[in-house]
Order: sequence, then C-alpha cells, then structure tokens
Amino acid sequence: MASIISTSDAPKSPLFSQAVKAGGLIFVSGTGPLDPKTGEVVGNTIQEQTACCLKNVQAILRAAGSSLQKIVSATIIFEDPNDFAGLNEEWAKWFPENPPARQGAKLPVQRKGLKISIAVIAEA
Repeated sequence: MASIISTSDAPKSPLFSQAVKAGGLIFVSGTGPLDPKTGEVVGNTIQEQTACCLKNVQAILRAAGSSLQKIVSATIIFEDPNDFAGLNEEWAKWFPENPPARQGAKLPVQRKGLKISIAVIAEA
C-alpha cells in the first residue's frame, strides 16, 4: 500500500505529493531550490540552487525514514546547458562515493530564477 510523505522542512505544492512510498521505494517529486517557509527561490548560481534542491530532497527522504545515501536514481532538469559543469561540481560534494544512477534533461524551467529541479527514487 502506498503512503504519502510530507514534511514542512521542504517546499510543498497543492498539485502533487512531495513523495510517495510504495513497494520498498520512495519516489520524490521534482524538487526545486525553494525555501520551505517562504517559497522563494534560493541562490543565484547553479551550485547554490543544486545544494538547496538536495537539502530539500534530504528533508523529504528523512521524513520517509530514508537518506541521500539510499538514492538509486536521480532525474535532473536544468535550464542552461552551460550550468552542467557547476551542477556536477556541487553534485560531487554530496555524492563523493557511489553516486546514484542519474539522467539529466535540458528543459525550460517554469519559474523565473529557477535553474534546476531534482527528482529521485530511493530505497525505503
């Protein structure tokens, strides 16, 4: 049986769940670099925004009883292909060993100032 994961430590949307736990996995929705309390975009650089996304993902996984180390797959949507090196630089700080499988896509981000969104699948 699936269960909805929700925490006030990460941004929320009225349109989708922060995460769903089902079948021993946690499916975290695309999570942007938003302050959970104000909903405002955090950071101007891709490194700052990547770090904020990962902090938000970490909070959601923690609420589900999991952690960043249990991520098996990540999907990263980013706006500017020129930001890819900076994204990788920050990513490597969070996953210095045994990084999860990952795919990225360049897509237009729907909110002004937003450079990135990260969705993950993790073990429960």
